[in-house]
Amino acid sequence: MWLHCIEIWYRQQREAKFEVIKLSITINSAKSKMEKKYPVIAGREKGPGPGRYGLPPTIGFIGHDFTKSTSPAYTFHGRMTDNMYSVDSSPGPQYHIDARITRFGKDGTPAYSMLGKVKAQKELFHTPGPGAYSPERAPPCNLQRRPPSYTMGSRTHYRSVDSVPAPNKYSLPPLMGAQVPNKASSASYTISGGLSIGGPSEDLAKTPAPCRYNSTDPNVYLLRRPAFSMSGRHSLPRDGTKKPGPGTYNPEKVTVHKARAPAYSLGIRHSEFVTPLIVNISD
Repeated sequence: MWLHCIEIWYRQQREAKFEVIKLSITINSAKSKMEKKYPVIAGREKGPGPGRYGLPPTIGFIGHDFTKSTSPAYTFHGRMTDNMYSVDSSPGPQYHIDARITRFGKDGTPAYSMLGKVKAQKELFHTPGPGAYSPERAPPCNLQRRPPSYTMGSRTHYRSVDSVPAPNKYSLPPLMGAQVPNKASSASYTISGGLSIGGPSEDLAKTPAPCRYNSTDPNVYLLRRPAFSMSGRHSLPRDGTKKPGPGTYNPEKVTVHKARAPAYSLGIRHSEFVTPLIVNISD
């Protein structure tokens, strides 16, 4: 029962959809009839250009120009798999013929080979040669004195808890001054400050110095010397008006006594379909 109801509902939905489509088609046709139709202008109807036409190709076999003769066509075969080589494939020129093989057989010249070095057996006795002895290392058998011999051992490893000072912790005593007890020192001098009481700077008599006296101007008791003064620089009188230079003049624009060059102007762009204005009509 419910399947029948679903089928009826789908049928109603489909019919309603068809009605909407028919209504939209009717409205569009009515609008197209109501629109104003304008006459067709022949100037606007433009045909395709030369690039729209294409000749048939002369390359290949498909679509070839039947008025032209075709050249032979070749194809590249695909690469064959390794299975084909292993199943049915003869070897190419890869045979290696030994150079010692002739048409009469193998060459009879002697051949030599170099074997590896055989390790010596440890149980056999080996007589040492002269180079195995070092007589310079042997101690002298008589009463000759031996030169001193020294050995270099490894650095002593200190423990991490030992406070061993570094080399830059040690410093030699200074050699300047009289502080070194076992070194002879030169004479040392000191400079003391000046004494304000009883010294040369203390003037008990309060005698005036030569600079305390004012000297009389020589112009008072002698002839007065000429005096000069320096005034500012004066500029020469000149005309302050601006004169035009040679670049101000444009002799090429003078058309009073010379022929004028043609002048052109750019007008507005007119439509190609507008009828030109004809004023004077010849009879």
